[in-house]
Amino acid sequence: MSTGNGIKILYIDDEINNLISLKALLRLDYKVLTTTDTEEVDQLLTANPDIRVVLCDQRMPQKTGVQLFAELREKHPLPIRILVTAYTDVEDIIAAINQGHIFRYVRKPWAHADLVSAIEEADKFYTATSQLATRNQELQLAYNELDKFAYNVSHHIRSPITGILTALNYALESDSIEEIKDLVSMVDTSVKKLDGLILNMYDYYNLQQGELTISFIDPKQLLQEMEDKYGGAARAEGIEFTSSLDHTEPLRSDAPSLKFILTNLLSNAFKFRDPQKPGSWVKLELHVEKAKIGIRVSDNGKGITADQLPALFDINAAPADHKDAHGYGLLNIKHLLVKLGGSIQASCEQGITTFSVTIPNKF
Repeated sequence: MSTGNGIKILYIDDEINNLISLKALLRLDYKVLTTTDTEEVDQLLTANPDIRVVLCDQRMPQKTGVQLFAELREKHPLPIRILVTAYTDVEDIIAAINQGHIFRYVRKPWAHADLVSAIEEADKFYTATSQLATRNQELQLAYNELDKFAYNVSHHIRSPITGILTALNYALESDSIEEIKDLVSMVDTSVKKLDGLILNMYDYYNLQQGELTISFIDPKQLLQEMEDKYGGAARAEGIEFTSSLDHTEPLRSDAPSLKFILTNLLSNAFKFRDPQKPGSWVKLELHVEKAKIGIRVSDNGKGITADQLPALFDINAAPADHKDAHGYGLLNIKHLLVKLGGSIQASCEQGITTFSVTIPNKF
């Protein structure tokens, strides 16, 4: 049975009059559940996980309050335990502390102020321990992510460094100018790869620390910035770069975030073009509606196989051919979209790779 609208507590006592008395005393401030049967307690706590405080009489027929609390400590550790008794047996009190880990000890007959004080203090302790448990879980998840991130960073840094060292060792032993030029070119490629990795890690850090600033954005200007950034290089490489805009509503979001997403997706599209394929192209599409913003970047480059797609956004499982270039950029986009409340999907059909991003329009 229960009563009241405040925090939920459970009282166990084999004397009905005590249960009635406590309910009458606390009915205006607390939601009180009661039982005379210690065997029913586990069921009540399972059915009511929001119970914050459990009070139990020490002298119960089936088992003592201390024994019950010792069991609850294992099965239901969160509710705060208060022992209620008319006796002042020192051994009982010591056992309650050592075995049942009780929070407070209340004597019968109880004084109203003492009982309410004990429950309020227990509720504060419950809140503190619950928050601490949540923080510990969040901290453990953060440590796990940091461990995985550190491992992958060391792996990706080692790859270009190994390439540099190998090329330098060959160059030291070579007398051929042409061969040395080729080796220097390999070093240059590895250094650029390492520099790109460092920049991606820097972006990752900034994304984790930075706050979003929502404002109105000119979508035409946004596309023009991408044209200015990639158009010249695309024409020089013989790549057709086109963009299109479809908007019926103003665009309102975090400008640096949108630019970051567009830059990373377009960089990947140009990076993975297929030099052997004639008519290379990259297409950027921006759709702005009242509720959402849609970004689609597609290309006819090297493509991504069906078995690579599921692991593409997981830096720990990304395909070897795409991990160094795609991995951290897509990981950063994924983390950023979590903050924006958006999503990203990838597909590859008939040699055309498409990344589709959906973000809520904060209009």
